[in-house]
Amino acid sequence: KAIILSCVDSRVPVEDVFDQGIGDIFVARVAANFENTDILGSIEFATKVSGAKLVVVLGHESCGAIKAAIDNVQLGNITALLENVKPAVEALADYPGEKSSSNPEFVHLVAEKNVQITIEDIRKKSPIVAELEANGSVRIVGALYNLHTGEVEFLR
Repeated sequence: KAIILSCVDSRVPVEDVFDQGIGDIFVARVAANFENTDILGSIEFATKVSGAKLVVVLGHESCGAIKAAIDNVQLGNITALLENVKPAVEALADYPGEKSSSNPEFVHLVAEKNVQITIEDIRKKSPIVAELEANGSVRIVGALYNLHTGEVEFLR
């Protein structure tokens, strides 16, 4: 049916969020739900090889990795991981309010921008998925999961 690219956060149980059982959807997880070569290969496998028709990039509220990227955390391999989120933080350089992880509005905006950038990167870096989308075989959408309400908001 679908492949969901989600964060590793245990508060976002993807199968439960979408009311799916084991074996119903593919799930790829990485902190801050960004794409890399392995994730792109997984998305290509799910869509081109196994026939999934939907790619969902699912961010969530209060994401610790998003907050760490905002605060420029430097720690072991986390530093390299967070470099993947920096474009979303940098895209909001003109944000007029406080640009820190203690500002829920800014964290929300960065999480949303990160989903949008990830979708753009999937299209740019995977000709296979881009072609499937162009011919109508696959749809790529972004969404944010609200930890407090359990609701998924699909982005435009």
